[in-house]
This record gives sequence, C-alpha cells and structure tokens, in this order.
Amino acid sequence: MFFDQPITAPDHLASRQRMKRYRRIVAKIGSNVLTADDGSLDVARMELLVGQIAGLMRDGVEVIVVSSGAVASGRTEVRHPAGRLDAVSARQLYSAVGQAKLINIYFDLFASRDMLCGQVLTTRENFSSRRHYLNQRNCMEVMLSNGVVPVVNENDAISVTELMFTDNDELSGLVATMMGADALALLSNVDGIFDGDPASGRAQVIRRIEQGGADVGDYIQATRSQFGRGGMLTKSRIAAKVAAEGIEVIIANGKREGILSALILGDEDVLCTRFVPAVKPMSGVKKWIAHSDGFAKGEVHINEGAYRALLMPKATSLLYVGVSRIDGEFEKDDIVKIVAPGGRVIGVGKASTDSAKARTMVGRKGARPLIHYDYLHLE
Repeated sequence: MFFDQPITAPDHLASRQRMKRYRRIVAKIGSNVLTADDGSLDVARMELLVGQIAGLMRDGVEVIVVSSGAVASGRTEVRHPAGRLDAVSARQLYSAVGQAKLINIYFDLFASRDMLCGQVLTTRENFSSRRHYLNQRNCMEVMLSNGVVPVVNENDAISVTELMFTDNDELSGLVATMMGADALALLSNVDGIFDGDPASGRAQVIRRIEQGGADVGDYIQATRSQFGRGGMLTKSRIAAKVAAEGIEVIIANGKREGILSALILGDEDVLCTRFVPAVKPMSGVKKWIAHSDGFAKGEVHINEGAYRALLMPKATSLLYVGVSRIDGEFEKDDIVKIVAPGGRVIGVGKASTDSAKARTMVGRKGARPLIHYDYLHLE
C-alpha cells in the first residue's frame, strides 16, 4: 500500500515552483519523533530532519523549529539523582541537562551543512505582555534575516505549574502566529487524525479539515504521548485555532522518510491531516490577543446591554457604561477576560488602563473605551 512507502520529493523545478506558496513555516518536532524506544535521543532521526530543514532554507523557505526532547534527553544522562525528586524538581533537573545536550546536537548537525542555529527558550509569561512578545519576535526575525535557524523550546528549568505551556503544540501555535508563518507542521509519530481507532486497522486518516467543518474531537482518544505531555486532542484544538487565524496546519508522522520536505513542497499525496486556513487572516495584534486567554490578568464583567452590543456583526468597543464590575488586578495593556452576565467568559481584550482606574470608571458614559475593538477578541 502507499501508506507503507517512503515519501519522495518531486523534481527540483517543480519543487521550487510549489514552495512559493510558503515563505515561512514552523516545524514542531515532538518527543516521540526525537526519542528512541529506550528514551534516548534518536540522533539519526534528528540528522534526517535537519537535512530537510537545511534544504528548505537553501530554497528560500524560512524554518523555525520548535523542538521537544530536552526532558527525555536529560533523564537518560542523570540516571541516579541524589535523593528522591518530586515531579517539578525532576523536570527542572532533566531539562537543564537535556536542553544543553539537545541544542549542541542541533548546532553540530546544522554546522555540518554550513548553517547556524540558535537557541530560544521561552515561557508562557513571555507571551503575556506585548513588550516581551515583540522582543521575542524581533529576536527570531533577526536570526532568520541572518540565515540562522531558531530552535525554540519551553524553558522547563524555570517553567513550573502556572508558567508551563500545555505542551509544545501550544507553544508552536503561539510561535506560528507571532511570526506570521504560512504553515505550522506538527510532527508526531502518527500520520494524522483518524476517523476511528487506528488500532482497528479500518480507520483512515482524515486528509482535510475545512473551516467550520465537523468537530473531530469525537474521533480522538484522550491519550498522551509516551515521552511528551501532549496528545492528539491538544493537537487538534491548537490546529483548529491556528487555522482559524489564517495559517495552514499539518499533522503528520515525523518518522516518515522525507516527510517535512514533501509537506512543504506541496505534495498532495502525502499522508497527513491538513487544517485549511481561514481566507481572511487576523492582524498580528489580534492573533496575540486571541492566544492570550491563558495569560489574562483580571476579569471585566459586563451587563446585558454590552453583551448584546458585542454580539452584533458590526465591530464594537467595550465602553465603561457596559461594565458592571472589575475583578482582579491588571496594568495598562494587560490582557483581561470579558465575562458575560451569568459568568461565561466570552472573550479577551487589551485593557486601555489599569484596574484601579477602571474601577473608578465603571458605569460611566462618554469615556474612552476600556477595550477598543482593534484589541478585542470574542470566542
């Protein structure tokens, strides 16, 4: 069957023509792609992927790598930690050691192809303020403009509890929107989203998921990967969100030969699940706000009139006259949740002032908006 055959790229001229559809991509490489059965890093697999990335870069496609594998790598090096470690301490120890090993391997593999890569470590907190967000974006823009491949990972050594991303699928989605990528490739050890239990032998990969199409959640088993924190439910949720923002998302098997090159060359026969992007992309700031629900610093509760106004097709700002109360503490330009009557969160937005001043303005008419519609995202 085709599914068992290695993927081969088309001829070079056709490849160059097809690649024009992608200017910049984010490739998320999961732990199950980079990790062998015994939990050690699969350097041979890393070399194959780096070769594909280097080829794409030379053909004019900018590639940002979001790489898992640090914790798994460190665990194989620190085999006998002193004392009994709790889960947080173990993660910090293994990631600190493993991240150094991981980036050194990447550096050597790219250097062997006369290319440079650089390390970018981040946390959820770095996405919560517009200033930190733009600083990260500028860092990676400078790297790409100088031909350096950014290798991004969560800073697990300091990311604990509320600072942690759900997994690197979430991080890769944030990076893709932040960097204005044309596509996000989520590489795992499965071929995509199946329309049933893959173990049954009868299930097929869902090739395309259109905007506004059926919810694929019913098809997915709520299991996590062997070495990572994520699973297909997380991937599908992130993929749908990122695609709605105008970025194509592809879920594919990173262990298939030549998979990344074939995906980006636009080979439609490649076995994968593609989430079709929205026709009208969001602005950069809207994308940041849309992904910021987990970073909200406070809550703005609104009355029924404001709720109805926000639901109208016409873009509407949130005025103080429609605010019933302010919960929590936030600064100017922080992201806040918008809570409808009844307690349901209906969106997020960037506050035009801090919480102390906002409380003094609750219910007033004639004031400037608490949240301008340019900085408002409704679910």
